[in-house]
Amino acid sequence: MKNYLYHVAGLCLVATGAMADTPVLNVYTYDGFDSDWGPGPQIEAAFEETCACDLQWVAAGDGAAVLSRLRLEGDNTDADVVLGLDTNLVAAARETGLFAATDVSAEYDLPVAWEDDTFVPFDWGYFAFVANKDVEAPADFRELADSDLKIIIEDPRSSTPGLGLLMWVKAAYGDEAADIWADLADNIVTVTPGWSEAYGLFLDGESDAVLSYTTSPAYHVIAEEDDSKTSWSFAEGNYMQVEVAAKVASTDTPELADQFLAFLVTDAAQSIIPTTNWMFPAVTPETGLPEGFGDLTQPTEALLLSAEDAAAAAAPAIEEWRDALAQ
Repeated sequence: MKNYLYHVAGLCLVATGAMADTPVLNVYTYDGFDSDWGPGPQIEAAFEETCACDLQWVAAGDGAAVLSRLRLEGDNTDADVVLGLDTNLVAAARETGLFAATDVSAEYDLPVAWEDDTFVPFDWGYFAFVANKDVEAPADFRELADSDLKIIIEDPRSSTPGLGLLMWVKAAYGDEAADIWADLADNIVTVTPGWSEAYGLFLDGESDAVLSYTTSPAYHVIAEEDDSKTSWSFAEGNYMQVEVAAKVASTDTPELADQFLAFLVTDAAQSIIPTTNWMFPAVTPETGLPEGFGDLTQPTEALLLSAEDAAAAAAPAIEEWRDALAQ
């Protein structure tokens, strides 16, 4: 019996040693990415086949909330990579000094030129209000504000779509943005911390429309064989979002972090994005886009503030938005 116990103890020590030798990559991301239906589980499995490592997702709300958490943790963070920031947050993220450069590059299929040695794009899309097809679509924000339509939006202080909406209104209306928000205030049913909560409430019938993406109806077509949803193209144009990932400067596994960022823009990862994150991939997969992506709403114009302009506009835009909703 004693020999058996020694044998078992020895096996446990060997297993513990093997686990200790397996490098761990901690990736901070937003809730939807790491959900059962999101791309996280598939990307984790595919990357672990190539890295001899343990990829661990740490979900921290929406994209803006992820950056806020990293700021609080600073150099003491456990994060090796942050995934889920976007072009509206890049300048603010860079100013923290918490991110390090990488040599990852790819032949990106983005509507805008991309040259950045730190932030690696992995998908993109256009913000839009999603509604049932039987709801008459307003032509623009002014017509939406003049209507009785009820909308659900996300909080710009915690959500990248929420901040994207503020940048959309600012890019389209400039100094008139505050007036647009004042007029829109009575159309807003509620403001949620993140996208998942907002979209769930919309699907439960709590509003006529929800802030989401032009790609969202593709989910219903492909996953549910339901073509009842559409997105609205506004006369002012629709605002673009590019989502990015970056290496944390304090990581103790910098080579593994670089390996993961490089993997993100390979066909193995990019082919997962369209039908899990329901966005356009940053690099078009070899098989092309799924069939359901061919009939999506096309914006009349693509709006996008530079990272620097978005950073400068964020705080004033949030104040305009808060003041309007407080009336």
